[in-house]
Amino acid sequence: MKHTSFHISLIGKSILQLLLFLALSVNLLAQNKGFTNLKIESVQVVPIESKATADADLTQIWKLGVCLYTFSNFSFPDQLAKVDSAGLTYVEGYTFGKAGVELKDSMIMSLSPFGIEKLNALIKRHGLIMESIYVVGGNTVAKWKKDFELAKQLKVKYVTAEPAVHQLDMVDSLAGIYGIKVAIHNHWKGNSAYWHPDSVLLALKNHPNFAACPDLGHWPKSGINPVEGLKKLEGRIIAIHLKDIAEYNNPKLTDVPVGTGVINFPTVFEELKRQKFKGHIMIERDTKEKPSNLASVIQTVNYYRETLKLPTPKK
Repeated sequence: MKHTSFHISLIGKSILQLLLFLALSVNLLAQNKGFTNLKIESVQVVPIESKATADADLTQIWKLGVCLYTFSNFSFPDQLAKVDSAGLTYVEGYTFGKAGVELKDSMIMSLSPFGIEKLNALIKRHGLIMESIYVVGGNTVAKWKKDFELAKQLKVKYVTAEPAVHQLDMVDSLAGIYGIKVAIHNHWKGNSAYWHPDSVLLALKNHPNFAACPDLGHWPKSGINPVEGLKKLEGRIIAIHLKDIAEYNNPKLTDVPVGTGVINFPTVFEELKRQKFKGHIMIERDTKEKPSNLASVIQTVNYYRETLKLPTPKK
């Protein structure tokens, strides 16, 4: 006499018709195979999360913010005030910006440790978070060390940079020593060694402390579709610079507000979801509107949230 039993798990909701079908199938199996005392011991319903819910959960952990270079015609304190007005939390600094009147409008890269602590206090006062800063580096190890020291005191997680190709090994080594990632950034062809995603991949190769921070608005200037660029860099992207441009293959153009140019952002966001991206998305404007870029930043924030169907966060 043959004895056996089955444990069946149903994915999704329990459906009566499915249960009846399973029962009939089991009976037929028993008759055909000569089993007796064949029974279904348990039916377990396993709920499965819908794709829409999963996508919503993913996009809500993306860290939307703004690059302070967007307000580069203002000093650091005024930049933070504008970010605060836009209802954002995350900012990316840059080392060649002015630190403010209290610090004699010195460039951030020239500040003493005391001056850098003043910046930390300002960031905290506004309830903002700065986890990255764009650094220039330089042509010597000492200059790169100085930028990493500044980044460490600002407590950032990574620096956005475009090191010279011959410096990659040195910069990667320093990044390991300081425990700070380097996000390789791109400008357009003729202006950057990293204008093409393939050149970024070459820079990342054998450099474990590197990641990528693609600028979506610069890629079309070199004829590169941003979605295709993102696909090439899959798994290596730590942050995105969110920017739009009016046409392809025209490096003389400056950017336009996100959602008004040639980039298909719904497709961009779908690609980032597919990649399970979990990093920063930093709005950036190179164009300088009057009286400031604040209105277009708010416009971009609204476009982003409406496109992704996100609720307005409570700050």
